[in-house]
Amino acid sequence: MTNSTQAQIFGGVLALLMCLSFQAEARTKRSQSAKVEFKLQQPCPATGASKGPCKGYVIDHIKALACGGADRPENMQWQTVAAAKEKDKWLG
Repeated sequence: MTNSTQAQIFGGVLALLMCLSFQAEARTKRSQSAKVEFKLQQPCPATGASKGPCKGYVIDHIKALACGGADRPENMQWQTVAAAKEKDKWLG
């Protein structure tokens, strides 16, 4: 596991721990328009494309929606699929 992957995982776990007391719905509706805007602002790191899938990456919310994070492009980042899987292990 690279240092970058570890940093992404640690950041996600830290964010979760900071919001454990926040009461939110388990599933928050995601904004498709925010996702489209994010891709226009931050093209896929693998291909440089602003539309369509981004092989090997997913869009991650820096501050989780369930913890009160905004579903806006400035709260989104590209995360590798590997880092997302590791984060999911921690978050259960």
